[in-house]
Amino acid sequence: MDFGKILDQWNKQSGGEPLPRGPAEYIRGASDKDKESEEHPASRKRRLLRKSPDGTIDLHGLTRDEAWDALDIFFNDAKNRGLEKLLIIHGKGNHTLEQGVLTKTVRNFIERCPLAGESGHSSASRGGTGSTWVIVKRQGPSPA
Repeated sequence: MDFGKILDQWNKQSGGEPLPRGPAEYIRGASDKDKESEEHPASRKRRLLRKSPDGTIDLHGLTRDEAWDALDIFFNDAKNRGLEKLLIIHGKGNHTLEQGVLTKTVRNFIERCPLAGESGHSSASRGGTGSTWVIVKRQGPSPA
Protein backbone atom coordinates (compact mmCIF):
# COMPACT_ATOMS: atom_id res chain seq x y z
CA MET A 1 0.00 0.00 0.00
CA ASP A 2 1.43 3.41 -0.90
CA PHE A 3 1.52 6.45 1.33
CA GLY A 4 -1.41 8.17 -0.43
CA LYS A 5 -3.67 5.14 0.12
CA ILE A 6 -2.70 5.00 3.78
CA LEU A 7 -3.67 8.65 4.21
CA ASP A 8 -6.98 8.10 2.39
CA GLN A 9 -7.76 5.13 4.63
CA TRP A 10 -6.88 7.12 7.76
CA ASN A 11 -9.10 9.99 6.64
CA LYS A 12 -12.05 7.63 6.07
CA GLN A 13 -11.63 5.97 9.46
CA SER A 14 -11.06 9.14 11.46
CA GLY A 15 -13.52 11.35 9.65
CA GLY A 16 -10.88 14.06 9.92
CA GLU A 17 -9.82 16.56 7.37
CA PRO A 18 -7.37 15.37 4.76
CA LEU A 19 -3.73 15.53 5.74
CA PRO A 20 -1.15 17.09 3.42
CA ARG A 21 -0.19 14.71 0.63
CA GLY A 22 3.57 15.32 0.65
CA PRO A 23 5.51 13.15 3.11
CA ALA A 24 7.76 16.05 4.18
CA GLU A 25 4.76 18.24 4.99
CA TYR A 26 3.09 15.41 6.88
CA ILE A 27 6.08 14.38 8.91
CA ARG A 28 7.66 17.75 9.60
CA GLY A 29 4.91 20.26 8.96
CA ALA A 30 7.34 21.91 6.58
CA SER A 31 6.72 25.47 5.51
CA ASP A 32 7.95 27.00 2.29
CA LYS A 33 10.96 28.38 4.18
CA ASP A 34 11.90 24.89 5.35
CA LYS A 35 11.79 23.66 1.78
CA GLU A 36 14.32 26.22 0.59
CA SER A 37 17.63 24.44 0.45
CA GLU A 38 20.33 25.84 2.70
CA GLU A 39 23.79 26.05 1.21
CA HIS A 40 25.97 23.27 2.58
CA PRO A 41 28.78 24.71 4.75
CA ALA A 42 31.51 23.12 2.61
CA SER A 43 29.94 24.51 -0.58
CA ARG A 44 29.64 27.95 1.02
CA LYS A 45 33.28 27.87 2.07
CA ARG A 46 34.48 26.91 -1.44
CA ARG A 47 32.31 29.63 -2.99
CA LEU A 48 33.51 32.30 -0.57
CA LEU A 49 37.17 31.40 -0.98
CA ARG A 50 36.84 32.04 -4.75
CA LYS A 51 34.65 35.13 -4.36
CA SER A 52 35.90 38.70 -4.57
CA PRO A 53 35.33 40.71 -1.37
CA ASP A 54 31.95 42.41 -0.90
CA GLY A 55 33.46 45.24 1.12
CA THR A 56 36.88 46.83 1.63
CA ILE A 57 38.40 49.03 4.30
CA ASP A 58 41.77 50.79 4.06
CA LEU A 59 43.41 51.38 7.43
CA HIS A 60 46.51 53.24 6.15
CA GLY A 61 47.27 56.28 8.28
CA LEU A 62 45.19 55.19 11.27
CA THR A 63 46.51 54.60 14.77
CA ARG A 64 45.99 51.24 16.45
CA ASP A 65 42.96 52.51 18.39
CA GLU A 66 41.44 54.23 15.36
CA ALA A 67 41.91 51.07 13.30
CA TRP A 68 40.26 48.92 15.98
CA ASP A 69 37.23 51.22 16.13
CA ALA A 70 37.02 51.37 12.32
CA LEU A 71 37.12 47.56 12.11
CA ASP A 72 34.40 47.23 14.73
CA ILE A 73 32.12 49.57 12.77
CA PHE A 74 33.08 47.90 9.46
CA PHE A 75 32.24 44.36 10.64
CA ASN A 76 28.94 45.38 12.25
CA ASP A 77 27.93 47.24 9.10
CA ALA A 78 28.93 44.22 6.98
CA LYS A 79 26.76 41.94 9.14
CA ASN A 80 23.80 44.31 8.88
CA ARG A 81 24.19 44.55 5.10
CA GLY A 82 24.58 40.78 4.64
CA LEU A 83 28.14 40.95 3.28
CA GLU A 84 29.96 37.63 3.19
CA LYS A 85 33.61 38.42 2.51
CA LEU A 86 35.64 41.46 3.48
CA LEU A 87 39.04 42.85 2.54
CA ILE A 88 41.10 44.76 5.08
CA ILE A 89 44.01 46.77 3.69
CA HIS A 90 46.54 47.36 6.47
CA GLY A 91 49.87 47.64 4.67
CA LYS A 92 52.96 45.50 5.07
CA GLY A 93 54.62 47.53 7.80
CA ASN A 94 57.70 48.18 5.67
CA HIS A 95 58.39 51.39 7.56
CA THR A 96 58.99 49.65 10.90
CA LEU A 97 61.72 47.33 12.12
CA GLU A 98 59.21 44.75 13.35
CA GLN A 99 55.85 43.60 12.03
CA GLY A 100 53.58 46.57 11.32
CA VAL A 101 51.29 47.89 14.03
CA LEU A 102 48.23 47.68 11.79
CA THR A 103 49.04 44.11 10.72
CA LYS A 104 49.15 43.05 14.38
CA THR A 105 46.00 45.03 15.17
CA VAL A 106 44.06 43.39 12.34
CA ARG A 107 45.19 39.89 13.38
CA ASN A 108 44.27 40.62 17.00
CA PHE A 109 40.87 42.02 16.01
CA ILE A 110 40.04 39.02 13.81
CA GLU A 111 40.93 36.60 16.62
CA ARG A 112 38.55 38.38 19.02
CA CYS A 113 35.70 39.41 16.73
CA PRO A 114 32.71 37.01 16.91
CA LEU A 115 31.73 37.98 13.34
CA ALA A 116 35.13 37.11 11.83
CA GLY A 117 35.49 33.65 10.39
CA GLU A 118 38.26 32.19 8.29
CA SER A 119 40.86 34.66 7.06
CA GLY A 120 44.08 34.84 5.12
CA HIS A 121 46.40 37.08 3.17
CA SER A 122 45.21 38.22 -0.19
CA SER A 123 46.70 37.36 -3.55
CA ALA A 124 49.54 39.56 -4.76
CA SER A 125 47.12 41.41 -7.06
CA ARG A 126 45.01 42.40 -4.02
CA GLY A 127 47.89 43.47 -1.79
CA GLY A 128 49.54 40.20 -0.72
CA THR A 129 50.64 40.34 2.89
CA GLY A 130 49.54 43.98 3.05
CA SER A 131 45.88 42.98 3.10
CA THR A 132 43.75 40.32 4.72
CA TRP A 133 40.46 38.79 3.55
CA VAL A 134 37.92 37.62 6.12
CA ILE A 135 34.78 35.53 5.75
CA VAL A 136 31.92 36.95 7.81
CA LYS A 137 30.37 34.27 10.00
CA ARG A 138 26.70 33.53 9.55
CA GLN A 139 24.62 34.63 12.46
CA GLY A 140 21.97 32.24 13.71
CA PRO A 141 18.42 33.37 14.38
CA SER A 142 18.17 35.81 17.24
CA PRO A 143 16.42 34.49 20.35
CA ALA A 144 12.77 35.44 20.65
